[in-house]
Amino acid sequence: MSLQPASVNPAPTFEKDKHIRYWLRCLKTLLPTEYTSNDSNRILLGFFIVSALDLLSALTNRTSLKERESYIAWLYLCQHPQGGFRGFPATNFGPEHSTPENAHWDPANLPATYLALVSLVLLGDDLGKVKRKECLRWLRKLQREDGSFGETLGENDTIEGGNDTRFCHVAAGTRWVLRGHDEGGGEGDIDVEALVRFLQSLETYDHGFSNAPYSEAHAGLTYCTIGALSFLGHLPHGDSKQIDSKVPFPERTVFWLVSRQIAFTEDGDDNDDDEEDEKPSVEHAVSYSGTSEPCVAPTTDQVPSNVTQGGSIATHIPTENPHSMAQAPPIEPPLDLAAGFNGRCNKVADTCYSFWVGGSLAMLHRENLVSEERNRRFLLEKTQHAIGGFGKLPGDPPDILHSFMGLAALSVLAPQPSDPKSSSSSMVEDSSTKDPLSIFKETRHSDQSTLPPGSQPPETPKESQEPLTNLGLKRLDATTTISCAARRRVEEEIWPNWT
Repeated sequence: MSLQPASVNPAPTFEKDKHIRYWLRCLKTLLPTEYTSNDSNRILLGFFIVSALDLLSALTNRTSLKERESYIAWLYLCQHPQGGFRGFPATNFGPEHSTPENAHWDPANLPATYLALVSLVLLGDDLGKVKRKECLRWLRKLQREDGSFGETLGENDTIEGGNDTRFCHVAAGTRWVLRGHDEGGGEGDIDVEALVRFLQSLETYDHGFSNAPYSEAHAGLTYCTIGALSFLGHLPHGDSKQIDSKVPFPERTVFWLVSRQIAFTEDGDDNDDDEEDEKPSVEHAVSYSGTSEPCVAPTTDQVPSNVTQGGSIATHIPTENPHSMAQAPPIEPPLDLAAGFNGRCNKVADTCYSFWVGGSLAMLHRENLVSEERNRRFLLEKTQHAIGGFGKLPGDPPDILHSFMGLAALSVLAPQPSDPKSSSSSMVEDSSTKDPLSIFKETRHSDQSTLPPGSQPPETPKESQEPLTNLGLKRLDATTTISCAARRRVEEEIWPNWT
């Protein structure tokens, strides 16, 4: 029995011009006072701004060549003489005042290094001034014995900073940019196998990935793990639908990621004294829709006639196999439902997790298992701001991080232009031909299919060659967090100059 509302709210609109104006304000005017504490992360903020404008096709036609050259010069001002990049130029003492004694006050920063490199690419630089070999030597010094990476080098080259998957991801990304086809110009490599073992050790009981063994799975850290493996060449090539065994249990990781999509509901008036709260309710029932999307329980007036008031839909699964989701009555979510993603179990949807989860699924070629339409409605209807940008939660003002993540999610999860859905303004998804359990029926690769260390990373998927999505955004490459066009420029224009 199909349960659908009588009418559907119109599809929300992507306010592209407002987003462009928001990002140009961030680029060309002073940021709000609240960003003062992020002064040491200027390269991070700059990357979000430049990459967002690139996705909006506004970077080259809304900034002048002279402006872009000045941004490039500023980034090179942050380059460290021993390799890598600082997060901002304020710690640069200059050649006259830099000494071995104060060197530890002016360290290169690993996340800033990766973000500086890809920002230079986005701005049209050929990376010709990058201290490539010095950076690769510095990168090796940042790796710990357990395979993880730190953030900076302190006194006597002591590795400092965290050791979670964020630093592993940007380390693998820096390696990918700088080694190219000639594998670093003869420079030694990091210990790839140790890094892979460390990443695998972070898988949790529910098959997400955490910051340390036996910790809680987190969508952002899971993205960084999958992204690092993608940079290292340990995920599928091109259109391949099989998944390399370097992700220990890929089908279960996909299941955990898909389970992060959650419906947005307006907060109602809670009354703890209401006796009705003590009764079982169909609003708390757990069922399965028979589609690729998580179940959303219907409201009371939508309950089929064979479900009694106060009963649970779950109780109507055939008694011969009460645990079979496949035999549950199909309940289709309302067409105008907004459903974003959370980062952990029992948390609310948050704009940034639409990318952390969507990007992870895109790297695993499983983004079709979630509802892009309902996530789009969540972003455009609930967290898109009237002045442009996105807030963290519905009603929040826009901030640089979540505004970028909202654009990135819309880009990476958007239907392909060849897909009939992409030419339709309707949010309705026809999932009747999907088999949501097909992912669990596939056979994983054996270890013999694993790419050896130092091999080339996967080519950009063929489906990402289309320059614009149906929202007018450039297609984002989920691994690098830059547009697919920028990634191709690295592979086709920059790398050949190093061989």
